[in-house]
Amino acid sequence: MTQMFSQQTQSSRSQSTLPAAPQPGQYLYDYPRPAVTVDIILFTFRDSQLQVLLIQRKKPPFAGKWALPGGFVQMDESLEDAALRELGEETGVRNIYLEQLYTFGAPNRDPRGRVITVAYFALLSAHQVISMEQQGQIQGNDDASDARWWDIYDLPDLAFDHSPILDYALQRLRWKLEWTALGFLLLPEAFTLSELQHAYETILHEPLDKRNFRRKILSAGLLEPTGAFREGDHRPAKLYQFTAQSIELEQARRRFP
Repeated sequence: MTQMFSQQTQSSRSQSTLPAAPQPGQYLYDYPRPAVTVDIILFTFRDSQLQVLLIQRKKPPFAGKWALPGGFVQMDESLEDAALRELGEETGVRNIYLEQLYTFGAPNRDPRGRVITVAYFALLSAHQVISMEQQGQIQGNDDASDARWWDIYDLPDLAFDHSPILDYALQRLRWKLEWTALGFLLLPEAFTLSELQHAYETILHEPLDKRNFRRKILSAGLLEPTGAFREGDHRPAKLYQFTAQSIELEQARRRFP
């Protein structure tokens, strides 16, 4: 009985010394707090160009200039939710997978004050883009007076620090292209090796040796012949497609980056 009473007393003492639950706003210390924004980079490959979606800003700062879609994160939403919301509000693009890219926080990157931005990016197939355009999704809304696709190598002067953000996103895309089956989003379901090489050369922004490219891409196990050929001025060109396994693996990476 004495032992039981002692255990109960210790338990009561232990419970009585637990810290009280924090109250809302209790830990808002007296020091400057930066704002947080999200910026979204959407790439697509069509018309033999690597293109990026930009919006034309309606309000200052940088009113009239082109910029990446994005905006401020609200207090009650996650970063990804904020990115999807801003993308939908400013361009009409919704229901896509976004991958977190990087955080940019140079002290003077935004004239409105101390603002840290978290960038997200995605690669959309030409089929996805055409479908969105047919549904009237890609258009300027909210804080954007316009939204349109630009050739990544022929961009206008961009607002904020969006030029270096785009440079980083392009480098990430190039890295992913070299070690994943991300190329399945660049081309139609069936394609020639010459068409695939052209897409790679456009994104990498450099010429590739035809023989080495074909040897490496075929030995990677990402492609399989369809059994069909494309007729042309010269001898018929064999058509290839990405294997179901490589596409499934890439889609799994996109679900669990």
